[in-house]
Amino acid sequence: MNTFHPWRTRRVIALWAALGAAAFVLLPWYFLQRGSLLEALPGLWGAAASANGWTQMSSHARPWLGVGMAGLLLAASAVFTHTPRRQGLLLCSGAGLGLAGLVFSGFAIGIVGWTWDWLTALAGATDYTQPGMGWGAMVLIVSLLALLSIGVARLGGFKGDAFVAGAVLCCTALLALFVVYPVLKSLMGSVLNDEGLFSISALWDRIGTARIWGLGCISGQGRCGVAWNTLGLALLTAAGTTFLGTLIALWAEREAKALAKPLNILAMLPIITPPFVVGLGLILLFGRAGLFNQYLEWAFGIEPTRWFYGFFGVWLAQLFAFTPIAFMIMRGVVQGVSPSMEEASQTLRASRMQTFWTVTLPLLKPGLANAFLVGFIESMADFGNPIVVGGQFAVLSTEIFFAIVGASLDPGMAAALSLILTVFALAVFFIQRRVLGKGSFTTVAGKGDAGLPMPLPAGIRKLCLGVAGPWLVFTLVVYLFAFAGGFVQTWGRDYTLTLNHFRTAFDVQWGEYGVVWAGTAWNSLFTTVSLAAMAAPLCAGLGLLIAWLLARAEFRGKASFEFSALLTFAVPGTVLGVSYILAFNVPPVELTGTGLIIVLCFVFRNLPVGVRAGTAAFKQLDRSLDEASLMLRANTLTTLRLVVLPLIKSALVAALVYSFVRSITTVSAVIFLVTAQYELSTTYIIGRVGNGDYGVALAYCTVLILLMSCSTLLVQALVGERKLGRRNAATAH
Repeated sequence: MNTFHPWRTRRVIALWAALGAAAFVLLPWYFLQRGSLLEALPGLWGAAASANGWTQMSSHARPWLGVGMAGLLLAASAVFTHTPRRQGLLLCSGAGLGLAGLVFSGFAIGIVGWTWDWLTALAGATDYTQPGMGWGAMVLIVSLLALLSIGVARLGGFKGDAFVAGAVLCCTALLALFVVYPVLKSLMGSVLNDEGLFSISALWDRIGTARIWGLGCISGQGRCGVAWNTLGLALLTAAGTTFLGTLIALWAEREAKALAKPLNILAMLPIITPPFVVGLGLILLFGRAGLFNQYLEWAFGIEPTRWFYGFFGVWLAQLFAFTPIAFMIMRGVVQGVSPSMEEASQTLRASRMQTFWTVTLPLLKPGLANAFLVGFIESMADFGNPIVVGGQFAVLSTEIFFAIVGASLDPGMAAALSLILTVFALAVFFIQRRVLGKGSFTTVAGKGDAGLPMPLPAGIRKLCLGVAGPWLVFTLVVYLFAFAGGFVQTWGRDYTLTLNHFRTAFDVQWGEYGVVWAGTAWNSLFTTVSLAAMAAPLCAGLGLLIAWLLARAEFRGKASFEFSALLTFAVPGTVLGVSYILAFNVPPVELTGTGLIIVLCFVFRNLPVGVRAGTAAFKQLDRSLDEASLMLRANTLTTLRLVVLPLIKSALVAALVYSFVRSITTVSAVIFLVTAQYELSTTYIIGRVGNGDYGVALAYCTVLILLMSCSTLLVQALVGERKLGRRNAATAH
């Protein structure tokens, strides 16, 4: 629907052009290495470190910046024409010229001259240099994108809707810059030699070794390579978590309704706790000073050993950590199985066991595939548990970490290992899509379903009780031990109750000038909460906007757009962290060492959650609601703000809280990005674990659990539960 008014369009064009021109002369063009924006403003017309675009171009030998300004002026000339097509052509050609010039020059010219060797061969060596783009460049690029969007709409694209055009182009630019580009940069780094030249042999030299692919554990002549370790661990973890999660979901929904709420609380524990809390709890049980080893020494005289550290310990920790997530997935799928289909099977004289195997289980297929995929990717991306309880058992995530921060800095090896990890993850992702295919598993429709869920067959019920019951009890014990570890003096030697660990981390004193945050953990907690609070609304808003575009807009490249938005779900967090280091350590976007790179990592790591939540919400909204608003002459932005947004409030709140919680508890994606100035909670805890200070680490975990529990209870109260309008046994008569 075309909502253009000639005078309003010209005014918008003029405003965006004025904003771009102001950025060119009133803001520092390049990234500020030191100081804030306010501190740099007095030097706008002076030194190259803080000069504006005009001064950079005229006084500091950077003439290519004039291309951006020339494109802006050409686009701004559209103000003086009334013809839609001519206006669109001027806007598209001017904005396209400016964007192409700025982007190309930004990537082509770096700190030491030409970035690409073919430019050196073509034009010879150059004295031109430039650091990364800053505030001025960013605002001018945004202005050119806005003008390009208006131009595309004026030429008839996106049904003449400038807002939709702008949303698609801006989201595409963000996904290209902060998802596709860093991942490709990381993967390309695996095939570059030490001189930066393309070389397949360099990739083979890095990964074609026994340390990566060796099978010594099978022949009994050594250890298996880290690739097989990672793949085998991920497959076993995914299978185990899917199996256990399914049993718990069946038990909770079909047999023990009273346990539904307690199990839901248990399912939230892995989300609201740092990923290595389970590992710490298991160490208190099975470590050298753990209760189990102490009992063996007391009862049988068996000397404590490190038997728990290794493959078994990591696998057990991941089972405890990720089974509740599989339960959350499977619980919703079990709820959605239509009782009427099970009743129809039994009407045809099928037994409960036959009905379960031929009707119920096949309808659980999407949930099983999703639970397996999530368990597989979570296992491969897990860094906390392998670093805490892995011992000598190496996996790709830890090897990538040591390749970046170890004694021998080797970004090429980190990129090569990231390539293996990405290939594994994407392979399972596409296998899952192929297994599900285009089959229909819909059982919840608009019609009422008065059927009663079928009780579990006796054999399945016994399996659930025999496996899921003890597992849940053991899970609670592990979390209780992790909680208790922060309240004793020294686990394994002195069990005196104490609050000293909390005082060390979170001591508060009253000094001469007021409150003194004397605890060693306050700085990391304040930093983590502030960065997560910044990232959460950005992640939720961008995710829901992308979901709205996928649900309501039609445009070319929509499939690639959706894949890019969901790519960070399939790519392990470790790979994303390495990608950000390699991509944003050099011009044109220099962010390494800043808080902004951590915020961006939070946003795009958790982006698929907002997209998924929004997609599910939009599927429940009839398009006629949007169309009615547009027919009443409301523009798209007004419709989105006043009609759509209130109806998806629950999805917005869920995405906000989930993004906030996951940002605070994440470790694999940001372990490479933290600095002394921007230390996060999870890296502080890992540092304490590395020093053997488990008491302080567990005390910090307890504080995080309480903080996250408050956030989770808030979202539970606001969102509520899904109601399918089915009967239960109590109301059936």
